[in-house]
Amino acid sequence: MKRLILGAAAIAALLVGGAARASVTVIGGGLAEACSKAALSGKSGVRLEEPCTEALDKEMLNSRDRAGTLVNRGVLKMRRLNWSDATLDFNEAARIRPDMGEAYVNRGAVAIGEHHYAASLPDLNKGLQLGVEQPAKVYFNRALAYEGLEDSKSAYFDYQKAVELSPDWDAPKNELIRFHVERK
Repeated sequence: MKRLILGAAAIAALLVGGAARASVTVIGGGLAEACSKAALSGKSGVRLEEPCTEALDKEMLNSRDRAGTLVNRGVLKMRRLNWSDATLDFNEAARIRPDMGEAYVNRGAVAIGEHHYAASLPDLNKGLQLGVEQPAKVYFNRALAYEGLEDSKSAYFDYQKAVELSPDWDAPKNELIRFHVERK
């Protein structure tokens, strides 16, 4: 049997860092695409949300692009730790497109940001079930949730899965360094 040992200080430091965010690619020009690019940029700032809001108010978007734009605006809000407004966007995206996994994944990320680890798991699992553009981020977030719940074994396996799915992404590799696996 394997046992995972992880220091409490390492867990606390990790959880302050926050969850990975899953944005939605919107193409075709216009404000919705500018919003998508802002969400994908990794930057934050209230001004980056403006094209998203304008796209939602002024552009004729199909349901996928409307829901995707809401997800992207929510991602930008989440980066500023505006949990409640981000959740509103993710809820609306899920209402418009109940099959859009990113809406659930990001709602789960908000729950992690608010330290509601158990509450994040149903949304993260639903996002995986529905499918997302970047599943490695979902496994990374679920690992964060498991660490918050002090389930090191599940966290370890989800970090491993994130590395398997995205071998060039350093974040899950860096987290795995903190684990020590012992055989009994």
